[in-house]
Amino acid sequence: MQLRDIPNIISVLRLIAVIPVVYLLLVNAFGWALLLFIVAGVSDGLDGFLAKHYGWQSRLGGMLDPLADKTLLVCCFLVLGALGLIPLWLVLAVIFRDLMIVGGAVLYNYRVAEVEAAPIPVSKLNTLLQILLLVAVITDAGIRPLPDWLLAGLIWGCLVTVVVSGAQYVWIWGRKAIAQGWKDD
Repeated sequence: MQLRDIPNIISVLRLIAVIPVVYLLLVNAFGWALLLFIVAGVSDGLDGFLAKHYGWQSRLGGMLDPLADKTLLVCCFLVLGALGLIPLWLVLAVIFRDLMIVGGAVLYNYRVAEVEAAPIPVSKLNTLLQILLLVAVITDAGIRPLPDWLLAGLIWGCLVTVVVSGAQYVWIWGRKAIAQGWKDD
């Protein structure tokens, strides 16, 4: 192990942390789940800082970091949806968008050209709203009741940004694929 491996190790630990977060949510230990969720968020910032600041970026880290982030978010959405704390239609919209983006990226990579993905601004906003919604729902469920208007606003904000960002990704990458053309087999 070298110092440059620290960001990847942090990402792996964040990926492993999904298991206790899910368990804690399932047993209604919302305070502990929220604490671990926040620690995972801080670790995401830490591994990104270390990788960029010290030049410890790697191809593996470029895959592990978003995988850990998406796994945590999607698993929390699934569990909180199953517990009835987030509407099922929003859980399905979030998962459908992510599957559409991943499926489109794989198709583009193999049939058009190598994908050089960069998140669009509305996608970054969507991720922020998803995180805020999860924190708010977990807080409301077990720590302190929050106003209904806050939760409703976050739910609808997530839905709007899920739809808009998903549509933008299809538009942007669809146009690139048309302009580039299919690879010859």
